[in-house]
Order: sequence, then C-alpha cells, then structure tokens
Amino acid sequence: MTRTLKVALASTAVALAMSAPAPAETTAGTPVTVDTLVAHAEMIRIADAIDAAVDAKDWALARSFFTDEIRIDFTSLAGGAPATIPADALIDGWSANLTAEKASFHLRGNHRITFESEDAATMVSHGYAWNRMDRGALPENGGDALWEVWGTYEHSFTRTEDGWRVDAMSFFATAERGNSFVRNTPGS
Repeated sequence: MTRTLKVALASTAVALAMSAPAPAETTAGTPVTVDTLVAHAEMIRIADAIDAAVDAKDWALARSFFTDEIRIDFTSLAGGAPATIPADALIDGWSANLTAEKASFHLRGNHRITFESEDAATMVSHGYAWNRMDRGALPENGGDALWEVWGTYEHSFTRTEDGWRVDAMSFFATAERGNSFVRNTPGS
C-alpha cells in the first residue's frame, strides 16, 4: 500500500468518525415533561449558581451545592487522575487559586439533562472560563494578564433530603489560550 493511499484511508476514517452522530442523550438529553420541569430548572440553576458563587468568591455558597463527597475529573486541565474527594477539599482548592487578586468569569450554556432515575441525573453543558491576574502582564510572568478555556462540563446530580446536589463534576477542555502563568499561579 502506498503512503498516499494510507494517508487517504486514514483521512477518510477520521472524517467518518467525526461525522458519526453523537448519542442522543449527549446531544438532546431527556425530553422535558411536566414531571421533570422543576428538577430540570433546578439543576440548571445549581450549575449556573456554582459558577456565579465561584466568580463572587462566595465559597460557602459554592460548597452548598455539593454532596459531602464528590467525584471530580479535571484531568484535561491539570493531569492526574479522576478522584473522589471531600467537597470541602474542592472548594479549598478553588479558593486557594482564585483569591482576590485573580478575577474569574465562568459561563455555561446548551444544558442537556439526562435522567437516570427519579433521583439521579447527568447534565452536560458547554462551558467557558476566563481568569485575569494583573501580575501575569509583567514581562517576567509572560506578559499577558489573561487565560481562558472552553470545553464541556458534566455534572452528576443526586436528590438528597435538602434537594438536588452535585455528586460529580468533570470538565473536558477543548481549547485554551492565554498565559499559563495566570492559570497555574495562585493569586496572593
């Protein structure tokens, strides 16, 4: 087989794989019904409220939306492996990185919720995050005060005595740009 033919076959295989339709639950979620309308709205509210609390640095409010232990997967950003940790540890990590010196802005949309049962659901959404730290603009720190990332979030929800709570959260980065110093350096 010639190199040209191998490249053509490989290109065709990649094109076919990329054009294959995604599973319906990923692209559409469970249809909203009268029975799921309130739960659906509440899960979107919670995911959006986590972002707003993080940006406001209201760590107690951010913590209130999680179960005591959560499964996390931020490996596309930080490496490592997915883990189950206390929610307090997640909030401690976020608050140590996103101090008053580092401004953040999180935005999500295109929420798709799939109900696994009456008391469990998964929400997939597109996400964007922006971090700004003036110290990053110094020449010795990279010369750019901004770092931003785009990707897909996945939140797993469970119904508790206190209402819906997030028991797992993942982020799968698809693109990022800007100064990694801003991303990797905790604010002071």
